[in-house]
Amino acid sequence: MCRARAFMSLLLLGLKLPQAKGNCGFVESEKLCVCSLLEVSEMQKFFECLQATTYELRGGNLEQFAAFYEITPSSYLIDILQVLQVRKLIFTDLIVPEVLLPGALEFASHPLLLSEIEFVNCTFLRTASQHYTGRPTPLRVSSLRFHRVTADSLADRCNDLTSLTRWLETLENLTLTESQVTSIPCKIGQVFTGLLFLDVSGNYFQDESIKSSFCQGAFPELHVLKLHHNRLTSYDAVCETVGPLNMLTHLDLSQNDFPPGFSSSSQCTWPQSLHVFNLSSTGLEHVEWSLPPNLETLDLSANSIFTLDLSLPTLKKLYLSNNRLQAVPSLKNLPRLEVLSVDQNHISHLPSRSLLQLKHLQILKAGHNLYNCSCPYTRELQDLASKLSLLANWPHDYTCQYPSHSQDSLVKDTSSSMLQCSQALVTHASVVILLSSLHLVLCLFLV
Repeated sequence: MCRARAFMSLLLLGLKLPQAKGNCGFVESEKLCVCSLLEVSEMQKFFECLQATTYELRGGNLEQFAAFYEITPSSYLIDILQVLQVRKLIFTDLIVPEVLLPGALEFASHPLLLSEIEFVNCTFLRTASQHYTGRPTPLRVSSLRFHRVTADSLADRCNDLTSLTRWLETLENLTLTESQVTSIPCKIGQVFTGLLFLDVSGNYFQDESIKSSFCQGAFPELHVLKLHHNRLTSYDAVCETVGPLNMLTHLDLSQNDFPPGFSSSSQCTWPQSLHVFNLSSTGLEHVEWSLPPNLETLDLSANSIFTLDLSLPTLKKLYLSNNRLQAVPSLKNLPRLEVLSVDQNHISHLPSRSLLQLKHLQILKAGHNLYNCSCPYTRELQDLASKLSLLANWPHDYTCQYPSHSQDSLVKDTSSSMLQCSQALVTHASVVILLSSLHLVLCLFLV
């Protein structure tokens, strides 16, 4: 029972909180223990939870415990924590005084296996009159996630975060999503000297605020930056912002709103390290500006692109689904291409010869297009379909649009045989020769 009570203390931020009661349930398939502070029960399933690796505290108000922000766990409790196989803590639907956070992080550094802490749908209350003065402890937690949280603006919070500096500078992964964040103050960004992954998707970052957030010296080790679904409108502004991040390998700008016909006016230099670039759902109609030179993955899907001509010698994956392409783009300057998605466009046929010349091409996704099922186009699809590992979702996603008598039929069921196509070509050639001969005779006769 001591270990069970220790577990409840763990979920309550490591503080000796009075009258901390809750009802717990164990989900064996997920090794997850969920405790609700809103459902008090004497039949608490503490012992089942000792098998859990993820613990979730759900529902409640921790304001009443704010006065205990400097109480530290006893050595006896810490010894028990070393036995519990805690890897992840989740706090959901809670009201949390901010002054508890430093103590929570220090307490969370005691379990040897704990590496992740999440706050979901939480409200943080600022308490300016209280400041944490605990002893510095190395942070073992490598990942912090805040999703749909409510708190005061970060704009004037540099002094408030002083007590957290020793943890922030060693943090590797930070997620702060759908929380109405408009910017990250420059001085706070400069504290994250070891951060590798930053996801601020679903917030209110704009062109100017993104520049100020990524000031000189901020996030120097950053590898992955996700700015999905913000309020960015300037391609140049983003390029200038991330240009100095010379460790950046992955950039996600999807679901921002770039002007449809914009063109880049600057000679901005992208990081040479950038390998993955996501520009899907950004309103693009063409790509007439510079791209990072060493890209391996480029996602331009869900735009309004009509034509495309790329020269990226290192590119391996190109996603062009759900655009307005009427033909497969030129691929001659993409020699390393392995994956190509051109499904849900307006393409009438696939150039099998040029596609099959790509020595590294492994997957071609080209379904849901406007295919012409007359000769010789059916032969091209047959050639590609014969490469069973190449044409994805064949034959179900490949239907005919032309000619009218084949409309909505599967290409597989309406495609002509190679012999029929050859006969059609011979017949066509014979007609051409006959007409040419008649033209020549008429010319001689008139002369």
